Amino acid sequence: MKIQTMNALEQEMRAVARGELAPPADAALPSIESAEALLRLLTPDNRSLLRTIRDAKPQSVAELARLTNRAEPNLLRTLGKLETFGLLEMRLVGRRRVPTALVGMLHVEIDPYAMADRVETKPAAE
Repeated sequence: MKIQTMNALEQEMRAVARGELAPPADAALPSIESAEALLRLLTPDNRSLLRTIRDAKPQSVAELARLTNRAEPNLLRTLGKLETFGLLEMRLVGRRRVPTALVGMLHVEIDPYAMADRVETKPAAE
C-alpha cells in the first residue's frame, strides 16, 4: 500500500502515459491519500468485521451478514471500501462473493513534518 495524494497520483500516471517516467514498481499497489484516511476507515466496527472475516472465514456475504447482524447493502458498501484500501479481497466462488482477509498487520509510519507517511502491510496468514 502506498500513500500518495490524488494530485501526485494523477501527475505520475500522466508522466508514465507520456513516456517521461517508467511505471513505478509499486504501481499495482492500492494507493491511499493519507494515513489519516486509512485510520478513519479502521473504526472499531470495521476492525471487528475484519476479525470476523479472518476468524470465521464466511463463505458468502449473506453468511457474513448473519454473523455480524448487519444489513447486506450496508455491509457490501463497507466491504467495497475495505477492498479498495487493499485490506480484503472479494473472491468469486461460483456465483458467491467470498470476503477474504489480505492483511495480517499494518505498520503506519507518520512523518509529523512532511507528507511522507508510509504504510507497510504484512499478509494475512492463510
